[in-house]
Amino acid sequence: MLDYLAINRANWDSRVPKHLQGYALDRFRSDPGFLSGVVRFDMPRLGDVRGRSGVHLQCHIGTDTMSLARLGATMCGLDLSPASIAAARRLAGEFGHAIEFVESDVYRAVDALGPVRFDFVYTGVGALCWLPDARRWAKVIADLLKPGGWLFIRDGHPALHMFADPRPDGLLVAEFDYFENAGTHYRNETTYEGDGTPVASPEMVFFNHGIAEILAAVREAGLELELLEEHDSVPWNPFAESCEQFGELGEWRMKPGRPRIPMSFSLRARKPL
Repeated sequence: MLDYLAINRANWDSRVPKHLQGYALDRFRSDPGFLSGVVRFDMPRLGDVRGRSGVHLQCHIGTDTMSLARLGATMCGLDLSPASIAAARRLAGEFGHAIEFVESDVYRAVDALGPVRFDFVYTGVGALCWLPDARRWAKVIADLLKPGGWLFIRDGHPALHMFADPRPDGLLVAEFDYFENAGTHYRNETTYEGDGTPVASPEMVFFNHGIAEILAAVREAGLELELLEEHDSVPWNPFAESCEQFGELGEWRMKPGRPRIPMSFSLRARKPL
């Protein structure tokens, strides 16, 4: 297997300067009650986090982590990218949030944070695709949670991740595996925020995980499923001219007349008492 950690760490480090130009940071600065669109979408399904201890795995620059803190949670954030963690610490200090940010890859999170520590584990959109093994991921989450604690994840749907960029005639073509595999190595010269100029490290390694594989991983880790929903939208534009942006949260979906496909899913599962 390619050294996916080193490749993906360099990619995410190189995205940070671009992402600091976006992510609604001006809104976070001007409005102490502002929440990221991702967390606002999640709130009806997330559960009440007030007074709860939470960890955000793969937190990047921490805007969703800070949004959860603004909802009343005592938050910790973890990410493999040192540039992301440095930016998250700087932004949290600027915005007045006492959040612990830790540099680590997900599979080492228990060693980095300590076991049986959190009331909930939060994972935002665009996370599982950077991990090769869903079962290891779910085991880490179970080990981080206190009895009665819960996992919440919303992520890109594995069906969405099968498709390549649209062809010139607009047709979508399935190019990548739906099921978990050894990873796909590819290049993306730009990223979804910032000025559109190339990133310094465009290489990345991507992994897909089918819905049944994710559910099996959660079940085998001893977590009990409470919620599973599929959505026809996602917070980024996956298919260029085939998609439209809508609503105050800035979600993207297929344009009218195009086939509706599952673009994201939400899952909540609890560790038994």
